[in-house]
Amino acid sequence: MIRIRELREDNDLYQKDIAKILNISQQQYARYESEENQLSYDGLIKLAKFYNTSIDYLLYLTDERAPYPESVIKDK
Repeated sequence: MIRIRELREDNDLYQKDIAKILNISQQQYARYESEENQLSYDGLIKLAKFYNTSIDYLLYLTDERAPYPESVIKDK
């Protein structure tokens, strides 16, 4: 299960809006919402950052919506 539809609707956004953020088609995004396909790791990161939450929240592993503190280790 994944919370992306709930978050999108809570923010009054359309599938095409989120598809644009992920640089994919609206049809491909719709498959993620219906769980026909799974989001990539990069897609999960983009959505977690966009919605200011954690990947754990997106995947129903926690009900805590607040994101985790940023890591002190940065991309090289």
